[in-house]
Amino acid sequence: MTYKGADDMNYIPCALTIAGTDPTGGAGIQADLKTFQELKTYGMSIITTVVSQNTTGVQDVYHMPLSMIESQLKSVIDDMPIHAFKTGMIAQRDMMEMIKKTTRNLNVPYVIDPVMVATSGDPLIDESAMNFLRNELLPLASIMTPNIPEAEYLLDMKINSKEDMEIAAKGLVEKLGVKASLVTGGHLEGEAIDYLYDGKELYTFPANRIDTNNTHGTGCTLSAAITAYLSKGYTMLKAVEQAKKYVTLAIQHSLELGHGSGPTNHWAPRL
Repeated sequence: MTYKGADDMNYIPCALTIAGTDPTGGAGIQADLKTFQELKTYGMSIITTVVSQNTTGVQDVYHMPLSMIESQLKSVIDDMPIHAFKTGMIAQRDMMEMIKKTTRNLNVPYVIDPVMVATSGDPLIDESAMNFLRNELLPLASIMTPNIPEAEYLLDMKINSKEDMEIAAKGLVEKLGVKASLVTGGHLEGEAIDYLYDGKELYTFPANRIDTNNTHGTGCTLSAAITAYLSKGYTMLKAVEQAKKYVTLAIQHSLELGHGSGPTNHWAPRL
């Protein structure tokens, strides 16, 4: 697989993340930028919310003023190439409305990590924002990457089996209008299988379940990896395939840090 600009010696794949922070470095903007760097993609970031969190949970949040989020976005868009971008934590409806308006003409792959609840169980966005995400942002996305609780909320269904995951992956595309969905299976027992539906075909990405509690930032890392590979011109299927391998290694070599759910290891492929 070559970069889409491989014939241009000056081509540098550039990926943008729009999300909240994690001062301990395991999730959010920090995890996204680490992932971009490890996958040889030039990373850029827009901070929506400053989050006081660690491996045990969320202690406090401060939402950036809307004008500052917009100013950050315009600064990047006016000056830098963007070959793919992702959104993570967007806590408020007015943030989503502005981001939708500002990014609508980028015409590049858009990855949505529908961040709603932290690994610790703490809610991260309000009800109005959840509804806007479902109804307005998802139809714009190239792919979304919900875990099982997020898919359950978005579709108002329970997911208790692999068959349910298949239904959910298809439902997110057929009912909510996203172009492709990747439902991750980390919350089910047994083999960790992710289901990708692109509107035509259903693909599975199995992996042996890794016995660790250190999964902080897994969703951010997976969606950032997909964004990085898409910025290089990979097809959606290939981007998901490679991202799954990357995050599996990151979990396999996760780090015993903190007093709660420790972080994944972003440099694991170099071990």
